[in-house]
Amino acid sequence: MSTLLEKHIVELLHERDEKAISLLYEHYGDTLLGVANKVVRDEELAQDVLQESFVKIWKKSDSYDASKAKLFTWLFRITRNTAIDKLRSVTTKSDKEIQIDVSDVYNVGVNSINPEFLDLRENLAKIESKYQIVLDALFFQGMTQQEASDELDIPLGTIKSRLKIGLRELKKIYGPNLLLMLSINLIHLITS
Repeated sequence: MSTLLEKHIVELLHERDEKAISLLYEHYGDTLLGVANKVVRDEELAQDVLQESFVKIWKKSDSYDASKAKLFTWLFRITRNTAIDKLRSVTTKSDKEIQIDVSDVYNVGVNSINPEFLDLRENLAKIESKYQIVLDALFFQGMTQQEASDELDIPLGTIKSRLKIGLRELKKIYGPNLLLMLSINLIHLITS
């Protein structure tokens, strides 16, 4: 990456300009996903780590000091530490399984994600109805997972599974940009 582009990204971060996240994702996303995946050794968990890392990067953008570390070194440390923390939290679970509630990606409601931003209504029709119902309840009706479970008379574990699979299906439609869009929406939530 050129020094000018790196400097531009740092300026955008310090100005709290969301373009910085897009540029970071574009130029560092794959590498940072690789860092996360090397630590957690699970693609889905690594994607969760990457999203959490981008949120941390956004929150800590004021603390970056170019005189102390290169931008990539700073990004690498945040991502690696987030991955280590995630791995520790997963391995301390008694059943040793990665649960959907480990990730903030899957515990979002209508206040966290702007469905219109993602064109969800249009693309929701492209996935199976059992996933549509759950995603509709969570994203468009603003229900929590527990509320959706009670309202739809579907066990909470099934709600979580259908949400996870539904998001995976949407990722097939949106491609890798789904993670970026979710990250940007989470940043909107944080800064609102």
